[in-house]
Amino acid sequence: MSEPSAEVIALAESRLAARAAKDWATSDSLRDQIASLGWIVADAAGSYSLTPKPPFDVLPNLAAIADNSHTPIETGVVIDVIVDGWPDDVRAFFDALLTHMPADARVVALDAGNVDGAGIVLQEYVASDARVEAFHVTQDLQSIGWSAARNALLRYKACDVHVIIDLSTILTGDAITPLADAVRAGAAVAGWRGVNVNTDDNWRSFNDATDVGEVDAVLSYLMAVDFAVACAHPIDAKARFYRNADLEWSLDLRAAGGKVVMPTLDLPCRQARHHGYHDTEPDYRDRESKRTYDRLLQKYRGKNSLLAPR
Repeated sequence: MSEPSAEVIALAESRLAARAAKDWATSDSLRDQIASLGWIVADAAGSYSLTPKPPFDVLPNLAAIADNSHTPIETGVVIDVIVDGWPDDVRAFFDALLTHMPADARVVALDAGNVDGAGIVLQEYVASDARVEAFHVTQDLQSIGWSAARNALLRYKACDVHVIIDLSTILTGDAITPLADAVRAGAAVAGWRGVNVNTDDNWRSFNDATDVGEVDAVLSYLMAVDFAVACAHPIDAKARFYRNADLEWSLDLRAAGGKVVMPTLDLPCRQARHHGYHDTEPDYRDRESKRTYDRLLQKYRGKNSLLAPR
């Protein structure tokens, strides 16, 4: 099955008209009819796309993922992963993660759009390893937004420590436990790579932290967060792209009284190509990054008392 039939296209066109009329009940019914014929319809601005239905359940949106943030909190580590393409990278990432993650850790992954078949690769790990759970949604990550995806994963599992990690971060040993230990010792966030505001240039940049301990912010390549604190102060919903959103969130958590730390200079991991930066359309990347940084400055510029001790 390579091309949708005339029947599927007609249903998709009817659904497009129903959405334009804000007839959501009809839209949902037509989406289900399209799925029953073996196709997934994904919405775009005033249009849609059709892709063959993959061999797993696909949710219509993030709202279909349960919010368990108000259930009793268990002790354990949940590793939150976003899969947004790059199937070869998905394999390299999961092979390393499942080899080196701690025994009490579980993985919850979100496949955004099954881009280039990456969701199918993810599902192979779900099928072969009971520690991995996955959700698949029709939209790609740009349509969903980075903060919405991250917050949905965070709220799904009520475990005391959540680890946010990017597919470009390849574990070569247990890099998770030192970060989880720092969170359990009282930090709101503990990260692999810490940065500090450059106050000499009026907050126009952040510098890499060179000493362990408190830092102004940590980067989302690899970071552990206290579940209760993070749920109380989630990532800003306006942050549609990752860049600078981790800095903003770190400062939000510091403003709420949380401690942000880089507990060690030597974690066993490395960074492969970061597609989220290098392979995102530059105009979109730069526009969304600037929006987030401008928002960060509006909130915090000049509030040097908020920063980590110098």
